[in-house]
Amino acid sequence: MDTSAGTSGKLTVAVTGPTGSIGIALLRALEKDDAIGRVLGMARRPFDPAELGLHKTEYRQGDILDRASVNDIVADVDVVVHLAFLIFGTPEEAHEVNLEGSRNVFEATFEAGTKRLVYTSSVAAYGYHEDNPELLTEDVPARGTPEHYYSAHKADLEKLLDNVSRPYDTEVYVFRPCIVAGPTALDLVERIPYVQLSERIPDPVKKLVGTIPLLRPVIPDPGIPVQLVHEDDVASALLLAIRADGAPGTYNLAGEGEVSIADIAHALGWYSIPIPELAVDATARIVSRLPMLPASASWVHALRAPVRMDCTKARVELGWKPENDAMDTLAETIQAARAKGLVPWRAR
Repeated sequence: MDTSAGTSGKLTVAVTGPTGSIGIALLRALEKDDAIGRVLGMARRPFDPAELGLHKTEYRQGDILDRASVNDIVADVDVVVHLAFLIFGTPEEAHEVNLEGSRNVFEATFEAGTKRLVYTSSVAAYGYHEDNPELLTEDVPARGTPEHYYSAHKADLEKLLDNVSRPYDTEVYVFRPCIVAGPTALDLVERIPYVQLSERIPDPVKKLVGTIPLLRPVIPDPGIPVQLVHEDDVASALLLAIRADGAPGTYNLAGEGEVSIADIAHALGWYSIPIPELAVDATARIVSRLPMLPASASWVHALRAPVRMDCTKARVELGWKPENDAMDTLAETIQAARAKGLVPWRAR
């Protein structure tokens, strides 16, 4: 573990995108760790760390598209953690924020002579390809899926990071988590298009439909297994990298076990219906050609082929031990989604 930073021997950490689900979980983990002395969190919208019980964290308002703001937050810190990333938005917005904004963070970090850069990529960087191996290891190239801009951007950024980092001595850690879930990480629910459509249904109709079991929502099930990782377990992996408890490199992150679409439907109190693989492929091709669809529609590509990761490297070389398995993470996520009104229908 590196404790050479500053006169106190404690690390100063800068975090971009600290208000997201992984960001909040990470700030809480940093707050509890004695190796961390100070945390700078940069976000576009104001947030009050004290309201979250965070006494080490200082809020800095800024945008990763603004190089001056980025230069300011990475100056004189030991570690930069880059979490800021646009998941839902137009392809144009996403390209600007994800690619140009991330380039600002990468270049500023290296030019500042920072000890370590920790970046969260995604399982989506591998791409949803039929010729993917049954278990993806970190040695498999990040090819992305061009039709799914989130996937394509994650793959492009890993290549960019590799190229930009070569002349510098900064240690680089890249994490590829699967779907991140938990009480504040509600990506799993938000990626189910039916949930977003249901928000537009008037409340009286929701109540009426909820009283008729046969009219519960139905999720198409292509039979693709899904890995989940709890937000707190992602935060624990990032903390290990921040502390340099393992060697720099790329690490897959997923909790033990898998869930199916049927498992998700059951947890929601919904129905699932098997659909043939060809139907998913056809739907994905249609989605790719249609303009003006919500960003969530592009996630249909994630159902085209299994994307399952081997996380042995993180456990062995980083010493990462996830505390939550897939089913427990799913249950906690659905419970939180219900509490926030994201799942209007309940099992009867």
